[in-house]
Amino acid sequence: MTQVIVGENEHIESALRRFKREVSKAGIFPDMRKHRHFETPIEKRKRKEVAKHRQGKRRFRT
Repeated sequence: MTQVIVGENEHIESALRRFKREVSKAGIFPDMRKHRHFETPIEKRKRKEVAKHRQGKRRFRT
């Protein structure tokens, strides 16, 4: 579970930004999207193909 403790003189906007960053690091949003509704085999194949393409671009860049 992601948790952010707000400092005494910290603005709520900066705490919210930190919370969003922690949630994205934990990978909660992709997992939530994946479990939101049923994914057809075509959608699953397309998602995996896009992920494979991204991974290939990342390897090529470094």
